[in-house]
Amino acid sequence: MPYARIAGTGGYLPTHVVTNDELAADLATRGVETSDAWITERTGIRQRHIADPGTKTSTLATAAAQAALENAGLRAEDIDLIIVATSTPDFIFPSTACVVQANLGVGGAAAFDIQAVCSGFVYAMATADAMIRAGRARHALVIGAEVFSGILDWSDRRTCVLFGDGAGAMVLSASDQPGILAAQLNADGRQQHILCAAGNVSGGQITGDPFLRMDGQAVFKLAVNSLTRSARQVCEEAGVQLSELDWMVPHQANIRILNFIGRKLDLPEEKLIVTLDRHANTSAASVPLAFDVAWRDGRMQAGQLVLLQGVGGGFTWGSVLVKL
Repeated sequence: MPYARIAGTGGYLPTHVVTNDELAADLATRGVETSDAWITERTGIRQRHIADPGTKTSTLATAAAQAALENAGLRAEDIDLIIVATSTPDFIFPSTACVVQANLGVGGAAAFDIQAVCSGFVYAMATADAMIRAGRARHALVIGAEVFSGILDWSDRRTCVLFGDGAGAMVLSASDQPGILAAQLNADGRQQHILCAAGNVSGGQITGDPFLRMDGQAVFKLAVNSLTRSARQVCEEAGVQLSELDWMVPHQANIRILNFIGRKLDLPEEKLIVTLDRHANTSAASVPLAFDVAWRDGRMQAGQLVLLQGVGGGFTWGSVLVKL
């Protein structure tokens, strides 16, 4: 049975950077009061990348995919599976994965989307791993991409300061050497109300509330407890001690959540990959974007153990343990 190993990574961020000061000035014109100090102290975010109006998720996803293919030394023709994790697809259908496939100029490979919000990328990694292990794919392109700026209520200070746009991608390839050691996925649909965008289109009209809504305190508590438990479970499954981890790449939601989880797992801060200050929360894109930064700046080395974690609306969460 083959293993799935990370062969390459890529990321893409819109060129438009919005600092906290710039965001605060814009929100003031809408009657919303905030400041750089208020945002930074509560979240750790200092800036975010915002896509131009009308930008499609597939555009960001395609750019990240091309960077990952180049990093892996592969062509689009080599890919036989494309999975896109997103909560902001271009259309109801076709899937964003099919649009990315067309943008890459290829056809024939399986292509589909996964919707698990901020946990989407770890769900997609686990799915690609299973298909590679089953012999259904040899080279999988796994992408997390979001244009969350399009579903934000810019009059709601509790949410609009938290998110940004972007895309991250990985190429997973079949190998006779262990790569993905274990994966652990969970959901609790009973908690769907604490983080949701509950609108939809029916009869050509928007019904329900199309904007992202969040109960911050409830999300904080559930995220910390769920991810702490998930980390222990996935390491136990792989026969790895938490102390053996070289890096942890958590979902980039809030610096307080990241630090709290690190303390509960006895992981020093220097083992946490943090890009939240620069990227904000990019939902399904946050884990691959953060991974790509650490992969390319040389912090990650062959043979190291890396724990990737996601948590998001649904309520969903999960972990993937990787040996580089």
